[in-house]
Amino acid sequence: MGPRVDPVASDDRPPAQADVVVVGGGIIGVSAAYFLARKGISVVLCEKGEIAAEQSSRNWGWCRKMGRDPREIPLIIESLKLWRGMNEMVGTETGFRTTGIAYLCDTEQEEAERAAWLEHARLYQLDTRMIGPDDIAQLLPGASRRFRAALYTPSDGRAEPQKAAPAIAAAARKLGATVVTGCAVRGVETTGGRVSAVVTEKGRIVCASVLLAGGAWSRLFCGNLGLKLPQLKVRSSVLRTEPLDGAPEVAATGPGFAFRKRLDGGYTIANLHASVAEVVPDSFRLMFDFLPLWRSGQARVRVRLGRRFLEEWRTPRKWAPDGASPFEATRVLDPEPIAAVNRDALGALRKAFPAFAQARVAQEWAGMIDVTPDAVPVISPVAALPGFFVATGFSGHGFGIGPAAGRLAADIVTADAPIVDPAPFRFERFAEGERAQPMMGV
Repeated sequence: MGPRVDPVASDDRPPAQADVVVVGGGIIGVSAAYFLARKGISVVLCEKGEIAAEQSSRNWGWCRKMGRDPREIPLIIESLKLWRGMNEMVGTETGFRTTGIAYLCDTEQEEAERAAWLEHARLYQLDTRMIGPDDIAQLLPGASRRFRAALYTPSDGRAEPQKAAPAIAAAARKLGATVVTGCAVRGVETTGGRVSAVVTEKGRIVCASVLLAGGAWSRLFCGNLGLKLPQLKVRSSVLRTEPLDGAPEVAATGPGFAFRKRLDGGYTIANLHASVAEVVPDSFRLMFDFLPLWRSGQARVRVRLGRRFLEEWRTPRKWAPDGASPFEATRVLDPEPIAAVNRDALGALRKAFPAFAQARVAQEWAGMIDVTPDAVPVISPVAALPGFFVATGFSGHGFGIGPAAGRLAADIVTADAPIVDPAPFRFERFAEGERAQPMMGV
């Protein structure tokens, strides 16, 4: 079972008409709904399960500029501006704190990779810098040994995944947005070749625009519309501890572990390089789309064949809007955590920082990350279906970038001046015959 998420009040049924329908109640969808409502747009958000019940509540909670693909850096700069004022903006606690994040280096190769990224990102004048063993010891006291170097960004921070998206959704409702949970969108209707309505399990909504922010479900939804979205799922396992004294305040990743302090005094712990790419039918369908990512070495996942292959093989890829959809069959994607991965991460962390020897595991969970061939999201209109927009494929980077990604999506839907240049996130970069290339990221 996933982590306990702050509840959000739901409207009983969607209205018969709206300007925009947002499909999906994760951090991207609720942020888009919030900014649409703030523009005075009539918006309905439909979520098949509960707000933030999937990866938006299951991620690490990092809000970072550091280590991102350069195409994402302008967007995360804007997102961190939003995060810093988020509690005031939505009128409640989202858990955001500016604490800094450090990427610890054990080897010369790791140090060189981090330094290479820093050179790549200098254009953006970030406060990221390389630091040495003495600075690391002051920044992260209590280590059992000295680390060779670290890439460190003081202005990066953390927020609470179980609080943030629900808080933004509640704020959107206060601005007039309709939020309906337990309401799967089954399909999209068109008139004259453009979007004219959506069909939900609770009724039809006439609308001019649809924004799909469906996370790991987005490829399936697009496929039913005849649209190819190259996206796979990666399973990430996480644990949280009971409150713990004496451990570092700064979030960090190192050999075999990653951690950040939680608002409740406990810690969220995982391993940067232990996510699992499960072999499913789409793994073969999209093999050539994802070859550049695998060859670049940036995928950094473990491949595993298991029961999910048969589960996805049996999942319908086409359905009629007047019948039940796969989204109603699985309200919440709730994969099992891999206990050995979490155990190894906690063991590596205890070895590096003895304060964690006293850590008591409170809960473990896993989430499904939506990944694109270049590990960069799609935030874009879809030329083949006017009125249809997509915001998905955040490749494990979505929580921190979420507020600005939602704002960018809202800008694109309303044809307003975008918060950043949306060109790097266009849907059509995956057009037949093109091969999206991953860039330098860590």
